[in-house]
Amino acid sequence: MPIQRLNHAVVFVSDVQRSVGFYEDVLGFRVKAQKPGRVFMQAPGSNNDHDLGLFQIGPAARSEAGTRTVGLYHLAWEVDTLTELARIQLKLLEAGALIGATDHASTKSLYAEDPDGLEFEVCWLLPADLLTANVLKEATTARRPLDLKREIERYGAETRGGVGISFPAPA
Repeated sequence: MPIQRLNHAVVFVSDVQRSVGFYEDVLGFRVKAQKPGRVFMQAPGSNNDHDLGLFQIGPAARSEAGTRTVGLYHLAWEVDTLTELARIQLKLLEAGALIGATDHASTKSLYAEDPDGLEFEVCWLLPADLLTANVLKEATTARRPLDLKREIERYGAETRGGVGISFPAPA
């Protein structure tokens, strides 16, 4: 059987309560279970038992993955609409966590860091019916700054992203 999707991620953090506050306040995650030094959180639109596990290790140096060591680059969280992406962009800006915003043609992405400097992406995917040959060609090479206002005008604020890609189109 092939793998279908990522079920959850678990990351080591220096201060679990600080990280919980960040993921609750900025991305809307909810605490589903906790044990000493461990918290399991669920994304706002998820039915999953948990989408993110945070395990406290105490004071630690920032990750050098990608610069001096191997390691995970980032996780990507998907939103349904460009309205939601714009809302999260404001929350990331308010938290001082936004480090980039990129238009990958088929994906509109925000890049941010949590309190421990662990990078993550929040993205909106074009629905399958909007993936033209031109967009697919651009998707392999395009790396433009994201103009979210322009993308909302182009695709609509409430157009559901990922339809036919992340989940089946309605019958």
